[in-house]
Amino acid sequence: MQVLEIIRTKCTPESFEKLLTVKNPEVVDFIVKYVELCNPDKVFVRADCEEDASYIRKKAIELGEEKPLKIKGHTVHFDGIFDQARDKGNTKFLVTPEINLEGLNCINREEGLEEMMALLKDSMKGKEMYVLFLCLGPVNSEFSIYALQLTDSAYVAHSEDILYRPAYEIFRNNPDIKFFKYVHSAGELDDRKNSKNIDKRRIYVDFLENTVYSVNTQYAGNTVGLKKPSLRLAIRKASKEGWLAEHMFLMGVKGLEEGEPKIYFTGAFPSGCGKTSTCMVEGESIVGDDIAYLRKKDGKVYAVNVERGIFGIIRDVNPVDDPLIWEMLNKEGEVIFSNVLIKDGIPYWQGDGRISPTQGENFSGKWYVGKVDKFGNEIPFAHPNARYTMRLKPLKNVDPELENPQGVEVGGIIYGGRDSDTWPAVFESFDWEQGVITIGAALESETTAATLDRVGERKFNLMANLDFLSIPVGEYIQNHLNFISGLKKTPRIFGVNYFLKDENGRYLTGMHDKRVWLKWMWLRVNNRVDAITAPIGYLPYYQDLRELFSQLLSKNFSEDDYIKIFSIRVSHNLEKIQRIFNIYKGFKNIPDRVFEVLQQQAQRLKSARDKFGDIIPPHKFL
Repeated sequence: MQVLEIIRTKCTPESFEKLLTVKNPEVVDFIVKYVELCNPDKVFVRADCEEDASYIRKKAIELGEEKPLKIKGHTVHFDGIFDQARDKGNTKFLVTPEINLEGLNCINREEGLEEMMALLKDSMKGKEMYVLFLCLGPVNSEFSIYALQLTDSAYVAHSEDILYRPAYEIFRNNPDIKFFKYVHSAGELDDRKNSKNIDKRRIYVDFLENTVYSVNTQYAGNTVGLKKPSLRLAIRKASKEGWLAEHMFLMGVKGLEEGEPKIYFTGAFPSGCGKTSTCMVEGESIVGDDIAYLRKKDGKVYAVNVERGIFGIIRDVNPVDDPLIWEMLNKEGEVIFSNVLIKDGIPYWQGDGRISPTQGENFSGKWYVGKVDKFGNEIPFAHPNARYTMRLKPLKNVDPELENPQGVEVGGIIYGGRDSDTWPAVFESFDWEQGVITIGAALESETTAATLDRVGERKFNLMANLDFLSIPVGEYIQNHLNFISGLKKTPRIFGVNYFLKDENGRYLTGMHDKRVWLKWMWLRVNNRVDAITAPIGYLPYYQDLRELFSQLLSKNFSEDDYIKIFSIRVSHNLEKIQRIFNIYKGFKNIPDRVFEVLQQQAQRLKSARDKFGDIIPPHKFL
């Protein structure tokens, strides 16, 4: 009880009483330690009630971290002009000699902790600390991981309230509960309530204590502990315990007729490759858009969405391509916009389909056409990484199993990349092993702007999870290969590519064609259609796709288009295999099976080219 006296004077009687009822000494010791170090003027403990949630929302506006907009419930938050994305360079793992994280961004644990403690010391002086008890996944589920966040940002606390389930009662009633821990301080603020000392921005991950520290930053990807920081902790925990923590959406695909069973798919796509547009496709249901935990039960694979909300890129959200999200962003309800342009209380963003104002307020302050930053770069009216934060439940297409603590059975896993000349629009692997290695572990995404190296350069991103790996690459792949051990029913693995082009640079598939590809996957998982055996996997028959295009899109799908989209481009596929092969040669301890399976696929492609030429129409494989 003596240690609690340190924070008694900083709490209201209500907050202090909430803390007293939490019987877990680790919780109390952690809070006391960082109250002493960070030295906030006040401490607010959030319980699982609307009154406490409302307090944080009001504080965010009162402190100027958020501003109310024209539509009731909508607010806007601006991160600093140079604090607009995840800071990969200053996100580091704290390691000891026993922790092997070959190829990852690391710092000696003692050195990193010393630096972080110095940065956090008195960082909350003059501010209020918010103590949040949260849950990754549905509450009271074997999938879920509990979490404790300390932050001096009401915006961060508000964001976490939207994105994650509250779990104060779980902590209060379970004295032995194990949990992830997060400490965040925005540090010294400028007159716009933005972090001033961006040069001292740090995000450090400590596996020995399952703790993530972040300081001198506000951008949610760096500060919302349960977002990507928790994924790094969870990947390591999953590796030890035999399950998977993945950067995946989770969605339900309905049958073609009323009463037919829904199949649940997970999907991993690098940024800009169609991840959100896939899980939000018309006619299907969304469980989650970003992170999923996968576990084995009763010989099958089940998954949950870690979150209850969306922290989504708002760029290109418009009423034509994203009608359900557009509706939510234009009606009353709790939504935080970040780093968009505000004019007369209305948010504008890139690709929204409207005529954008020539002046207003954005992440740079007062904005006008032609405004430049201190380096002379023109400032766009809205940042390309601008975001929206909202709950999933109000969406019309939210799946009824969102909060099911048992999870949903996974029938298929989709990996999607971006390439203009290699993969067909949709195909299925021969088996789990070949799918993991030649599809998931071979994901690439072409760059689309000259600022990202060169246009068309392929970025390697295995399982779309490379940025968040906290274990060696070889171990991560081996975990996937081992995952099917003991399964009675193995999920099918599919590859998709929405960006294939013809010789004139024209996209060969349309925005809504993914409805067809999803239904073909549903048919395959249900063993309702056969497929063509090609060197890279199974391809759809033309007749099956023609019927789906007609039924779903009222569109005539010509055989000529089918041949263009599904022909195997042997040379491009061989070049891809060689790229992936060389990449893995650069890592240590990659499973031998990775190289063997890649070589087997290369040999199948070469044999097919000897028989049919370099570009092979699907019917040649019949």
